[in-house]
Amino acid sequence: MTLSPWRSKKSRSKVTGFERLMAAIALLNLILVLLDMSYIRFRDLYFQVAPAATVWYGERFKGIEPERTTVEYLSLVAALEQEIADRPSADLTRPAVTNLLEQLRAQSITLIDENPFAVAGKSGTLERIKNLMRDRMMDTSAKQAFSQFWDSPNLSAASVREELAFFDEQIRPLMETNYFRGISESGYPIDQFWLIDIWFMALFAAEFLARTYVMSRRYPSTTWLDAMLWRIYDVPLFIGFWRWLRVIPVTIRLHQAKLINLEPARNRISRALVSQFAVELTEIVLLRGIDQLQRVVQEGDVRQMLKAASKRRYVDINGVDEVQTIAKHLSDLLVYQVLPKTKPELDALLQHSVVGALQQAPAYQGLKFMPGFDGLSAQISHQVVSELSKTLTTTLQEALADEKGAALTSRLIASFTEHLQAAIQNADTLDEVRSLIVDLLEEIKINYVEGIAAEDVDQMQATRYRLYGATQRSR
Repeated sequence: MTLSPWRSKKSRSKVTGFERLMAAIALLNLILVLLDMSYIRFRDLYFQVAPAATVWYGERFKGIEPERTTVEYLSLVAALEQEIADRPSADLTRPAVTNLLEQLRAQSITLIDENPFAVAGKSGTLERIKNLMRDRMMDTSAKQAFSQFWDSPNLSAASVREELAFFDEQIRPLMETNYFRGISESGYPIDQFWLIDIWFMALFAAEFLARTYVMSRRYPSTTWLDAMLWRIYDVPLFIGFWRWLRVIPVTIRLHQAKLINLEPARNRISRALVSQFAVELTEIVLLRGIDQLQRVVQEGDVRQMLKAASKRRYVDINGVDEVQTIAKHLSDLLVYQVLPKTKPELDALLQHSVVGALQQAPAYQGLKFMPGFDGLSAQISHQVVSELSKTLTTTLQEALADEKGAALTSRLIASFTEHLQAAIQNADTLDEVRSLIVDLLEEIKINYVEGIAAEDVDQMQATRYRLYGATQRSR
């Protein structure tokens, strides 16, 4: 049984019609949730695309009602248009027309002072209306602009239809977007989306219980609670809050139903995250480790640690003295492989030392003036050095091959370790070594560890992608 929602290709190949149906229903529910969540913010856009459906949804599920002040204002404009349409050649100074114009001027002042758009959070819409009217009447005052617009001299017989057309095309659509939203008894704006969502929630809750129960029965070692935990990503589908989280189970279901393939995107995201975190994690771990080591060296009493280590009973897990064994391997490498290969350099060093010693001898100072003595001394020193290095190498090899020589070598190593430990415990030596170790660790941090962060992450990811592609092709 696979526990991951991102199932393998083999498991994803067996997709039933039921899974596809439930994935489609989950997608429909997510679309409705997103539309509901965006309704208030994008109501003006939805109103332009589908005004009847937008008004119906707002009245039915969001408690939205027409705002009375703007509705009365638009009703007065409609009545004025009707009067002019019934009598196109009539004088605009008739009592019915002048009464409507007077009411429109008064309502315009009320509209600006009371700002009925503020309740719906659409004060910006009122500002846009005021700016349009100012530009139309070329006046800096919105109140005066409205008063001049709804005045008989402006609405003369020659321009009345043009002015009313401007209002219907520019001002009316903005006023129609205003609304009033009721408040529920809980003190929050009315929201009845649960009347739609409750059916989806009941369906997904029943499916969740049935699916997890079947899983627990199919696998005897699995409890019902374990099965629920494995399908916990389905929980947002039947909870009434944080509905935006449903994008997670819907995406997983669409992927499982093979309606979409998110495997490439998931692989790229995971590799990018791993590459980024690997750099930072490596840097942090190394820096913390070196800092801790520096703190131990600076604050810890190394002398006491060495003494305690020498007195503490050593636990041997395999009956082998690893230190002596390692030292023997190193000595074998040194005698049988390193010294023979470095014999020319060793001969040169010894010859230089012998010649230097001879030149310091008083007898040499008196003999060097003899003819041919320099060449003879050089031949003699060269012969002596060759024999010396040969004898040294042969002696070491024979000593290691001899059991007694090997024992003496082990004693030498043990004595060397003991005296080295005693010498290190000297206060001056410890302080100097501690200071050098701290400086060395700091240099390692600066030159190597902190340089990890400066590594080109994109280059690192490109390398990982190339390696991943090679492994995929080789399968």
